[in-house]
Amino acid sequence: MSRKVNFSAGPSTLPKEILEQIRDEIVDFRGEGLSIIEASHRSKVYDDIHSEAISLLREIYKIPEDFEVLLLQGGASLQFAMVPMNLYRGGKVEFVDSGSWSSKAIKEAKIQNINFETIASSKETSYDRIPENIEFSDDLDYAYITSNNTIYGTEYREFPETKSPLVVDASSDILSYQVDWSRVDLLFAGAQKNAGVAGVTVVVARRELIERESSKTPIILRYKTHLDKNSLYNTPPVFAIYTLNLILNWIKSIGGVDEVHRRNQQKAKLLYDTIDSSGGFYVGHADKSSRSLMNVTFNIKNGDGSNNSELEAKFIKEATKLGMVGLKGHRSIGGLRASLYNAMDIDGVKQLTQFMDNFKSKNL
Repeated sequence: MSRKVNFSAGPSTLPKEILEQIRDEIVDFRGEGLSIIEASHRSKVYDDIHSEAISLLREIYKIPEDFEVLLLQGGASLQFAMVPMNLYRGGKVEFVDSGSWSSKAIKEAKIQNINFETIASSKETSYDRIPENIEFSDDLDYAYITSNNTIYGTEYREFPETKSPLVVDASSDILSYQVDWSRVDLLFAGAQKNAGVAGVTVVVARRELIERESSKTPIILRYKTHLDKNSLYNTPPVFAIYTLNLILNWIKSIGGVDEVHRRNQQKAKLLYDTIDSSGGFYVGHADKSSRSLMNVTFNIKNGDGSNNSELEAKFIKEATKLGMVGLKGHRSIGGLRASLYNAMDIDGVKQLTQFMDNFKSKNL
């Protein structure tokens, strides 16, 4: 079977060796005579996977001892609601609006009628950059950012410093670089871009924040409920956590998060250099100061600087014929997008950039 080069923004590509291991173990897990998706979440068979996944997250992500790791369900979208349910204490919250996902978190804050303010936004420039000079107040219940923006292709170079607890939605760049945990108090991420398949959400939070239990929050939506039960309060997403564990072992085997980051920088540089050297045929959406290593967004331009939607459609069609999929930009901004998550290898990016050079020469 010839595998496609998958540039989809999520769910995203997985390492071939991981897919092959899943294939080999899905019927008979390590000689146990049953599939991992049949095993009881109370069994030793599953408990070993569960415990190892949490341990590996701590090890390769260098998570400090005063942080706890939770494996939850509901995707990152549920965290938009769970964060205020658990952390808001009647004070004030401040957001940075850098795109669609932070906007959705703000909507959840409105629904819960919390006192909040959006202190910075790049909406006026079509979210083409991370807002500059972010200054959070010192006495907030929490401050909130989205570290990477899949739709617009922007990413924080470093997290803002704040005396207030900082919440980070890292759904699309988790495990792609080492986090400065001194600047973070709660980080969450859906797994389906860099950490496996849809179904499990990783939450890493300071223990003192998890202790902020509220009697008004439904029991299953309290972080402390899941901490007290080691993320086994209810049946966990067994297959997703199994895959997360495989991915964590894979990251460790190739040299850890630092090596992943090095590879991600190499891939992104190759693609951005191709865009920048095209003489204006390809133009990136994101300002150079905020370019994402995960999601590269760009357009094909006419001579007058307008977007050439006809050529973009042709680009997608021809790339698909050559086995490259997932290159269509998000419907909200159109254009083209190549997602370079951890499992995308450099050969896939080289194939794309060679195609881009050829496409430009044929369509100038």
